[in-house]
Amino acid sequence: MAVRRGDAFGALCLLLAGVAAALSLLLPWTPDGPTGLDLARDVVDQARTDWTGLFDRGLWQPGAVLAGGAVLFLLGLLLLVPARAHRALGVLALLVAGLVVAAVLVPSYDRDWQLGTFDLGFYFALGVAGLGLLGALKALLTGPKVR
Repeated sequence: MAVRRGDAFGALCLLLAGVAAALSLLLPWTPDGPTGLDLARDVVDQARTDWTGLFDRGLWQPGAVLAGGAVLFLLGLLLLVPARAHRALGVLALLVAGLVVAAVLVPSYDRDWQLGTFDLGFYFALGVAGLGLLGALKALLTGPKVR
């Protein structure tokens, strides 16, 4: 018989990913560059006028990281709800985390993998990607506990 339980480690990883996204709002993403909050405002303004401009201006990356972090935080809360297995939430979290990973890999590639050209806010964005992947994989690969 499968026992209903929460996934504490997966939830912790996803919650920390959401916290890292929130902290990246307060920090600059590039030296002498905009903070995450400035980037979020630019994303919202661009989405209101012409959402295709998000891709032209390169604003989809910070938007994906910040929105993905919020979604991962909510999924982390849902992982605390007792269930037989959290595989469906794990699949959803893996999709979101994959988008966040793509959002941090594209600017890293554009700068020839020189992470020194970024500032602390982008490092927190990397943390969102890593913690999101870890929490998603934990939820996805942990089967039901049988008693």
